[in-house]
Amino acid sequence: MIQLKKELKIKNKGLKNLENCHLSIQFSLDGFSFCVLNKMTQRFEALCEYRFNEVNNNPQKLLTNIKSVYQKQDLLEKTFSSVNVIHVNDLACLVPKVLFDENFTSEYVSYNNKVFKHDYVVSDEIKNHDIISVFIPFVNVNNFLIDQYGGFEYKHHATVLVEKLLGIYKFSLVPHVFVHLRENHFEMIVIADKKLQLYNTFKHTSKEDFIYYILFTVEQLKLNPEKFELVLFGSITKEDEYFSIAYKYIRNVSLLENRSKYEFDPMFTEEDKRNYFSLLNQY
Repeated sequence: MIQLKKELKIKNKGLKNLENCHLSIQFSLDGFSFCVLNKMTQRFEALCEYRFNEVNNNPQKLLTNIKSVYQKQDLLEKTFSSVNVIHVNDLACLVPKVLFDENFTSEYVSYNNKVFKHDYVVSDEIKNHDIISVFIPFVNVNNFLIDQYGGFEYKHHATVLVEKLLGIYKFSLVPHVFVHLRENHFEMIVIADKKLQLYNTFKHTSKEDFIYYILFTVEQLKLNPEKFELVLFGSITKEDEYFSIAYKYIRNVSLLENRSKYEFDPMFTEEDKRNYFSLLNQY
C-alpha cells in the first residue's frame, strides 16, 4: 500500500517555471520523497513523502511503487534544470581514499553484505575528506529516472550525511555522535579529533534497541557519556520516547539545528528540516 505521508507545495509562479528549479529525490525500499528548490530565489518550494507499507519489499516492487507515485504527482513529470538522487539502503560502506582501489569495489561491500555476481557496485567521493563511499544502487530505479530526466547525479545516503556533517562539525572541540532516526533503522555518525570515527546503520524495533546500540558503540570508541554531544535528527522530537531514553543515559542530548544555506517557506517547520535533512541538503 502506498501512503502519502507529507505534502507541502507553494501555490505561486515558482512551481510553474520549473526550468529554473532543482529536483531532489530520495528513496528506499519503504519510501520515496522529493523536494523542489527554486534556484533563482534560493528557496525550497515543495516537499513530498510517500511510504510503501510492504511486508516483503524488493527492488522490483520498489520500482512498481515509484511508478505509481509518478502517476499521482504531475509535478515529477515536469522539466527541471537539474536533478539529484539519493539511494537509501544498507548495501554500502566507507573506505579511506588512500586504501581504495576501484578494481575491488565489490569486495569492500561484501564484508558486510551478500554481493551477487550481477550486482552493479559504484563509488563516490566524500569531498575534502579523503573518504570513498562504495555502494550498490537500485539500478532499475536509476534506469526509470534516466527515461524521465536524462542525466542526473546520484549518491548514497551515507555520502550526503557524512559530507554535510563533517563540513559543519569537523573542527568542533568536543566529540559529536549523530543519530539519524528512521522508522525501522538509524544511521550513526561519530566525529571526533577532526575526523570521521564511525558510520554505521542499525535496525531497531524499540527505544531499548536504540539506546543499546548507541551506548555499545560509544563504549567501543571509548567516549565518555558525560562529555560527548549526542545530536538527534530524522523522525524525532523532544517529546519522543527515544529522546527521553537518550537523555536518561547521556548528559548532552540535543536536536540538530538547521544550518542550510537556502531559504524555507514558513510552511516548513523545524521538524521538517530535521526529518528531511539529507533530502534538503543534497544540492
